Amino acid sequence: MQAYVRVVEAGTFTRAADSLDLPKATVTRLIQTLESHLRTKLLNRTTRRVTVTPDGAAYYERALRLLSDLEELEGSMSQARVTPRGRIRVDVPGVVGREMIIPHLPDFYAKYPDIQIELGVSDRTVDLISDNIDCVIRGGELTDQSLVARRIGEFHMVTCATPEYLRRHGTPAHPLELMQPPHRMVGYFSARSGKLVPDTFRRGDEAVDVVGNHVIAVNDATGYLNAGLAHLGVMQLTCFMAAPLMKSGQLVRVLEDWQADPIPVHVVYPPNRHLSSKLRVFVDWVVELLGQSATAGLKVRCAAA
Repeated sequence: MQAYVRVVEAGTFTRAADSLDLPKATVTRLIQTLESHLRTKLLNRTTRRVTVTPDGAAYYERALRLLSDLEELEGSMSQARVTPRGRIRVDVPGVVGREMIIPHLPDFYAKYPDIQIELGVSDRTVDLISDNIDCVIRGGELTDQSLVARRIGEFHMVTCATPEYLRRHGTPAHPLELMQPPHRMVGYFSARSGKLVPDTFRRGDEAVDVVGNHVIAVNDATGYLNAGLAHLGVMQLTCFMAAPLMKSGQLVRVLEDWQADPIPVHVVYPPNRHLSSKLRVFVDWVVELLGQSATAGLKVRCAAA
């Protein structure tokens, strides 16, 4: 039953076998045995992909619920609620994984030593179902309404540049100056749409959306930061990225009377997927981590830098 659910979600026997850490032949044999036992055809097979028959679709929905109930039952009969254990697959933006989550994982494992995390660290868009991912943590507004999302916090932003950039190009006095020479911004474009993402500046009731004059645009937060540190333009950074660099003097805040919109942070789950105790404690830990970042004064230090 588990093998069948994975084949449906992954779309191919090969991807399902990889996610289950089983030989493809074993997964194929399991599905054949299941169909023989049920005396019905669950899947239509082609050379590239499998599709679900009407009976297969009905069986998938019931099987998914049964497997979730089974996991919950086994957890309640063991010590899983007290000491969650097992593997979870999580995907996070590159800079969040490298700068925020990974450095604090020793604290997580001190509490939950029996949880194994497979952490995808990138800015690419993933398919939660076919890639068998338990949850993703994403910044920004959500576009896929078919997924289940929980808002867990927000990233506060600061506008900054290197001292060398300011020496070469001067200090902007208004956001609109960033749209024309001599000023530049480091551009950021969506990995999904390929479109440049505008930067928003607010001062009181006044709001300005700026697509800055740029010589480089990237689709990765680390690349964005590195381009700014190479004096290629003004940036809008999250406070947790900018604060230590401003403290060291590598970055200087500009346009201090203008505020950037905070970025909402969500944890996103596949639909119809049971939230296990091991995943729940990880998400709660991430929420606590975001709260600690705020109480540690990252927002205040950015505003005062």
